[in-house]
Amino acid sequence: MALGKIQSQIVAELTAMSRLTDEQREKIGALPGDMTGDALEKMLQDEYRITPFQLLVAKGRAFRLSPVNVARFKVLPDTFERIPQDFCQQNLVLPVGQVGDFLLVAFANPFEITLPTKIHEMTGKKVIRLLAREKDIRDKFVKSADQQPAGFDDVVEKIGEEYGVIAEAGSDDVTEESGPIIQLANRIIEDAYFAGASDIHVEPQEKEMMVRYRVDGMCSEKLRLPARVGPALVARLKIMCNLDIAERRLPQDGRIIFKQYTKKGLDLDLRVSTAPLNHGEGVVMRILDKQKTTLPLPMLGFTEENLGKYRECIRQPYGMILHCGPTGSGKSMTLYSALNEINTPDIVIRTAEDPIEYTLPGLNQMQMHRQIGLTFASALRAFLRQDPDVILVGEIRDKETADIAVEAALTGHLLISTLHTNDAPSTVARLTDMGIEPFMISSSLLCVCAQRLMRRVCKTCRVPYVPQGREDEILQKAIGWSGQIFKPNPKGCPKCNSTGYKGRVGIHELMVTNEELIEGINKQLETAEIKKIAVRGGMKTLHQDSLIKVRDGVTTMEEAIATVPPDL
Repeated sequence: MALGKIQSQIVAELTAMSRLTDEQREKIGALPGDMTGDALEKMLQDEYRITPFQLLVAKGRAFRLSPVNVARFKVLPDTFERIPQDFCQQNLVLPVGQVGDFLLVAFANPFEITLPTKIHEMTGKKVIRLLAREKDIRDKFVKSADQQPAGFDDVVEKIGEEYGVIAEAGSDDVTEESGPIIQLANRIIEDAYFAGASDIHVEPQEKEMMVRYRVDGMCSEKLRLPARVGPALVARLKIMCNLDIAERRLPQDGRIIFKQYTKKGLDLDLRVSTAPLNHGEGVVMRILDKQKTTLPLPMLGFTEENLGKYRECIRQPYGMILHCGPTGSGKSMTLYSALNEINTPDIVIRTAEDPIEYTLPGLNQMQMHRQIGLTFASALRAFLRQDPDVILVGEIRDKETADIAVEAALTGHLLISTLHTNDAPSTVARLTDMGIEPFMISSSLLCVCAQRLMRRVCKTCRVPYVPQGREDEILQKAIGWSGQIFKPNPKGCPKCNSTGYKGRVGIHELMVTNEELIEGINKQLETAEIKKIAVRGGMKTLHQDSLIKVRDGVTTMEEAIATVPPDL
């Protein structure tokens, strides 16, 4: 009895791919029909040197499915956001991407025809089936399990035991070199990453040490530890970023390259800031996930109108583009996304950053080092002698940097930077206060983009309603619209962790210069007058843009009002 039909098709495809000769195909085709698929695959790999991926391609062609090498995909915390991990593990499927309304799902079993329907019912998305090796999918679940946070119970218990022994001995501090303290520091960082936190706060209280995470812009308490553990934990974090552990009276800044301390394959850097507080030293760590890439500009929350204007500005040959907003308002992500869009081999881009948050191929990035005199101003001076087309300066903090930035923008360079102001029109007054002449500002400025981040309402459990009274008045006055909007579900759902919100979106106030605005800047008009001119020129204020997001069902009225107050 000859080889089975499916096995024969796989052998035929390998022959068509020039991996087997006709003679080898005939020899294999004469094998017994009761030979299992696994036995055939083993023989093809061992005797005929067919690689696992070549075999996968042949199987995909035989079953008319596109092959996918899932070994190249990283399993991240949001991989199982749409399809639960337990379901995937049980059925040996793995979500690998999304194209429009279609989910790309890798299947180990090509004969499985009922699962796509189940996944469609579960997610509301149509499924495109891809074929992957069973071993590769199983390996992903093993690695995913390895990358889950381990919790704190065991390490806190060890610290309690060690603390008890030390307390009996009469010591005031737990040593930072103890095993449990090292474990605790690693666990806190790993757990925060898997929770989707942007910042970790380690805060000394009178009788306890509190650890809090900032997730989607909101801080929440995660852990409380005995007060005596605090100095040891802070010292351990200082050791991880090469800071002076003996200096407890002055603030210090450092950076943790975390992959050298973890076995979970997390390629993270953390920007660390320590400060002396009334009950001891506190630490705040900003998580910089190097595994994340920049988002395309359309994904950042720009309206179609603002996106078109902003794209036009970043493609200008020279001039100054400024982003303003508080710390954590998404300025860095917008800047990197803009650079990524214009980053082509024919353009030379130089960046001066403190710290370098994302590394992008094709960019020449410089890390600031104030202790040795490498500041934004000195970096800018050096860049002007290095034939750049585009220059990014992390922040304009002083008159010297501002002077050189304006000079660069006026001498044939596109300069992009950030500034700390509340809104776009007040940027002009801020530059004037720094000592920059109004005519220099008006000659160099292309646009100012003020931005904030708002929480997105959970699409799975949001509740529709028609606003009444004050809410309806606010919508009518700001954007001239009324209708159905959404509010968060008080109970939430598993997808949003019972909070009613999931993820964040940017809101933008884009002030693009025009003739009237240039004239107003030169006349040194008040900020309120500059704002009126900008609005006449088509600028949507932060408040208006936030309500556009409310209208589109992206966020809620309460979130919009809490983020930006209504315009006067």
